[in-house]
Amino acid sequence: MSYHVLVVEDDAVTRSKLVGYFQNEGYQVSEAESGEEMRESLQKNAIDLVMLDINLPGEDGLMLTRELRSKSDIGIILVTGRTDSIDKIVGLEMGADDYVTKPFELRELLVRVKNLLWRISTARSGSSSVDEEKQGGNIVRFGDWTFDVQRRALSQAGEPVKLTKAEYELLVALSSYPNQVLSRERILNMISHRVDAPNDRTIDVLIRRMRAKMEFDPKNPQIFVTVHGEGYMFAGD
Repeated sequence: MSYHVLVVEDDAVTRSKLVGYFQNEGYQVSEAESGEEMRESLQKNAIDLVMLDINLPGEDGLMLTRELRSKSDIGIILVTGRTDSIDKIVGLEMGADDYVTKPFELRELLVRVKNLLWRISTARSGSSSVDEEKQGGNIVRFGDWTFDVQRRALSQAGEPVKLTKAEYELLVALSSYPNQVLSRERILNMISHRVDAPNDRTIDVLIRRMRAKMEFDPKNPQIFVTVHGEGYMFAGD
C-alpha cells in the first residue's frame, strides 16, 4: 500500500529535500508552502499524514494543527527549528501525533513516519498496540461512557466523542488495567506513541487532553487520577 504524505514547508530547499527523499522511499508525496495550499491539497487528495512546519509565514503551524485535528484524525508530525520545548508541548496538546526538531536526520523522520502510519493502519483496522489479552473484551463501560475498542469509538450517553490515535491508545492502555497505578514509563512502553526525550511530558499532555474531553471537572479528575510520585490510574467504574 502506497501512503500519501503531504509536506507543508515554506523553505523551498527543505521542502524539496523532504519530497524527494520520501518519494524515493516509495511514498506518494504532495507539497504545500502555506496553510492555504495545504487545504487545497487536502481537498484534492486522500492524505494519510501531514508533515507540518511550525514556523510558517502567515498562519502558524500550531493553529493549523488545531484546525486539522478538529476536522479529522489524519496523522500529524510537526517539524520545527525551534528548541523551545513549550512549542512541542503546545503542539502535542493541539493534537499533533509527533514532532521532530531541525536539523533532523531524514532516516529518523522516516522511522517516525513509518511508526505513525503503522499506528493509523492498525487503528483503522480496529486493532491495538496494547496486548489484547489484557483488554477484558472489546467493550469497556464506565459511568455513562462506552468505549468500543474494536471500532475505536468512544461515546457518552450515546454521543460520540472524537479521539486522536494517541488518545485512543492511551485509553486502551489505561482501561486495560483499571484501578492499577501505571508509571509514565510503563504507559509509554504500552503504547506506540513516541517522542524524543525519555523524560518527555507526552503522557502528561495526553492525560490533560483526555481530562478536558471526558472529566466533568478536569481540575478534580475522577476517571484519570494522578498518583503523585507514581503515575496515573484509570478509576472509571
